[in-house]
Formats: sequence, C-alpha cells, structure tokens
Amino acid sequence: MIDSLLTMLNNVTPLTNGLETHLKSVLQLKELSKKSVLLSRGHVCEYIYFVAKGMLRCYYEKYDSQITSWFMKEGDIIISVKSFYTQKPSEESIVALEDTTLLGIHFNDLQDIYARFSEFNIVGRLLTTKYYIQSEERLYSLRKERAKDRYISLLETQPEILNRVPLKHVASYLGISLETLSRIRSER
Repeated sequence: MIDSLLTMLNNVTPLTNGLETHLKSVLQLKELSKKSVLLSRGHVCEYIYFVAKGMLRCYYEKYDSQITSWFMKEGDIIISVKSFYTQKPSEESIVALEDTTLLGIHFNDLQDIYARFSEFNIVGRLLTTKYYIQSEERLYSLRKERAKDRYISLLETQPEILNRVPLKHVASYLGISLETLSRIRSER
C-alpha cells in the first residue's frame, strides 16, 4: 500500500531515501467501511489522503440536495481543498462509496515535509497543478457542454464510475437530473 503511494510520488519526481523513510513514519492508515464519513461539513479537513483502495464521493449540500463535486478512486488524492489549505471548516463532506483504504498525512506533517525536503515541494506543486487542471476542465464541461456530451465524456474518461457509483450520484456529478441521465443512457 505504501509502496503504491511511493511509486506514484516517485513518478512525479524522484524522492530521496530520507524523504521516503520520513513519509513511511508519518503516513497514517485509515480504513472506512462503505457509507462511512471521512469528512463532515463544518469540520476542518486536517489530512490529505491517498486512496489505496476504494471509491469516495465529495459533495456539498444545496437546499435539500447533495451535489456531487468529485469521485476519487485508487491512485487519487482526496481532500477538501479550501478547508485543508486554510484549516477552516469545510463546506463539503466526503463519504466512502465502497470499503476504502487510505493513507493520510496530517496538515502539520505536510508543512514539516515541505520545510525539510525541498523535492517534496515539486511533488506538491505538480499534484496541485494536475488537480487544478482537472477542476477547471470539469467546470468548463458543466458550463459549456450539453448533458449528453458530459455523459459521453465520463464514459470515455472514467467508465469505471458508472459501474461503481449509484446513478443518482452520477447524475448529480454531471449536473443533471436522474431522469435526464436515464433518458441519455437509453438513447445510447
């Protein structure tokens, strides 16, 4: 499990042996059963997590609805971005959609790693860039693409989501009603 994370990080930029050893000492294993809450709205996101196994959903509440903003699976990093970086209460909640295994680093440990291991600043910057670009692409998709095109894009880029996530969450993620999603799926 830790080896998967270290491999992913080394693919971003090579890590020194000292950094790898330090990461192993501060990483915390967290296991969640399906439907368990990782982060509740109103709580501070104190950890950044690597998803070793499983699937999670990040959502916010609008009126009486839950609006899905992200799905994260094996190999992904998950946090409530604004809450983690500001260390203020989150507007989002994160819940496990499957039994999930995570490796986490506390905010303070991450700051210490950035101060002590300069190469990890490169890792942080490149991963932040990757996820920022994904966020921007998602925002453009919601604003510019038709519902059918968003669904086709999801099929092409993340087909496993449709097999692992309840359709009501997929519809919310795509910014459409469950009825619209059903209609689009029946047309294909």
